[in-house]
Amino acid sequence: MRAEPFMPMITRRTLLAGTAATLAAVASGPARAAAAVSGVVELFTSQGCSSCPPADAALAEFAADPDVLALGYHVDYWDYLGWKDTLASADNTARQRGYARTLGSRSVYTPQAVVNGRDHLNGGYKTRIRDLIGEHEAAGNGLVVPVMVAMSAGRLSVGVGDGIKPAGADMLLTIVYYRDRSEVEIARGENAGRTMVYANAVMAQQTLGMWDGKAMQIDLPRDKIAQNKATGCAVLLQAAIDGAPGPIMGAAKLKGFDRS
Repeated sequence: MRAEPFMPMITRRTLLAGTAATLAAVASGPARAAAAVSGVVELFTSQGCSSCPPADAALAEFAADPDVLALGYHVDYWDYLGWKDTLASADNTARQRGYARTLGSRSVYTPQAVVNGRDHLNGGYKTRIRDLIGEHEAAGNGLVVPVMVAMSAGRLSVGVGDGIKPAGADMLLTIVYYRDRSEVEIARGENAGRTMVYANAVMAQQTLGMWDGKAMQIDLPRDKIAQNKATGCAVLLQAAIDGAPGPIMGAAKLKGFDRS
């Protein structure tokens, strides 16, 4: 079921121009910084799901696109089929169930792709997924708030620019830690005998705070990446609807950390 438009008509370019100076100040100094992306694709998948490999492959293609943030959320409710997903977590499953409420879905399923927190569909439909990213941006319902994340020797700096905060909505700033490549030999279950390579598997996520429409910056210890066994991180600025995830208004990614 399509989500109703959540933002007024305003272009991402306009907001980027209005906050360029603020973001430049946030990004100054660190060794490496990443700017905002134009679309977020979240794939809910499972190593125990025989229908998921095509969607996992599609997510890997999106992960290679610098303009898209692709995240793989492995869920645990198929573990009873004979194989416990080595990347799954209860938090990932809870996030998918939250989307079921906000997107009007009667149940959860795999492979499910959620685009910008607004639409859901089979994760293998990569052409339609890319079309949705463009449609959201054209309608002014895309990632309209500038977000960035930068790395220095000892810290991660997260920045959010000025923007229009939707009335009555809580806007949460969340950091997601992910591992860019995970190779798994599956011994049992529906994919028994296969060796799968998963892109951008989510290892942990943490709410950093709330955004009130004004520019903000938050610094974190860089070693949070290693603590969460991740090789990259992403930042999401997302509406919370009765405690469940809603439309995403801004996002950025940073990858290429040492594997540890």
